[in-house]
Amino acid sequence: MTRISPAESTVVEAARSAPMLAQVERWAAVNSGSRNLAGLDTMAHLLADAFSALPGDIVLVAPDTVETVAADGGVSEPEHGRHLHLSVRPDAPVRLLFTGHMDTVFPVDHAFQSLRWLEPGILNGPGVADMKGGIAVMLAALRAVEASSAASLFGYDVLINSDEEIGSGSSAALIARLARNKVAALTYEPALPDGTLAGARAGSGNFSIIITGRSAHAGRNPEEGRNALVAAADLAVRLKAAHGPGLKVNPARIDGGSPNNVVPDHAVLRVNFRPASPADETRARALVDALTGAIAAEHDVHVHVHGGFNRPPKPLDPGAERLFGLVRQAGADLGIGVTWKATGGVCDGNNIAACGVPVVDTMGARGGAIHSSDEFLITDSLPERAALSALTIMRIAERGAI
Repeated sequence: MTRISPAESTVVEAARSAPMLAQVERWAAVNSGSRNLAGLDTMAHLLADAFSALPGDIVLVAPDTVETVAADGGVSEPEHGRHLHLSVRPDAPVRLLFTGHMDTVFPVDHAFQSLRWLEPGILNGPGVADMKGGIAVMLAALRAVEASSAASLFGYDVLINSDEEIGSGSSAALIARLARNKVAALTYEPALPDGTLAGARAGSGNFSIIITGRSAHAGRNPEEGRNALVAAADLAVRLKAAHGPGLKVNPARIDGGSPNNVVPDHAVLRVNFRPASPADETRARALVDALTGAIAAEHDVHVHVHGGFNRPPKPLDPGAERLFGLVRQAGADLGIGVTWKATGGVCDGNNIAACGVPVVDTMGARGGAIHSSDEFLITDSLPERAALSALTIMRIAERGAI
């Protein structure tokens, strides 16, 4: 290590020595799929117990309501899990935001439920990298900084939500509120296996487009019908034609249809957009408006658009570049190479950046194959990344800025 003061060295060593692997193993043994309310409740209480080692007040916040569209076009408000919020020294002049998520993409009936060692130091299991390993890194870093003289220099909020993997609809307003007046934010999504961080991110929008036609007998009077399935397919093809640099378009699914002898009068098209910039998001909105209007007129159907852009594009602005630079310098002083690159993936870092707060959103453990049964955590990265976070936090606290 170079350029590290004795006080910083103490904090770094404390972060490295935290029992993170045991925490990951315990937490990953709990299924906390985004729709598994019982598992999320168990996980929320486990995390509340763990984060009670920090000062401040912990509350489990009720989720906001979120509408979803079923295959039949009906709109409902499914239940979501509660979100953990810890507030420490809320009146401090320098305040930071730390975020993570307790949910995984693996539902309670998924086959991927257990942990196993792929080889020494490589742990396979649901959520070990994304992001129960990241939560352990966050807690270790904060506990280490809290034991130092730097603790009195800053305050912070910790948010661990229950719905990040399904878009953070029930926690978006809470994220925006907690981001207010923060100097910077760190989010604990996993870094790539080689340690590369995510820099700029595309945005994301999810739409369910409900198309209502008119049924008719497929043999006797098909001309009197209005085929909703064909209209949905036509819309999907036209939307896909807009895919290109700056805007990725993925028509993902069509629900609906009818028996072979009936002209289908109902369909729901699911489509995802990934705009690279705010201008691309504006273009996507205009595209949806124009094409749904055209489809309605040409096919003589009714079209209702449900959904929107829940993750704004996250460019690297000057504030973010300063924060990345600080993380890179902390890494250099620890002997850890820190690089980053743009990605089409999205996370809560998009929402935080949209609030004008600089954020590095891949401060978690190194791992890979996330969202699959091959997900793995490189366990040696737990102390490595905890040290990186602790040193970064301490330096922001001491400087009062990034």
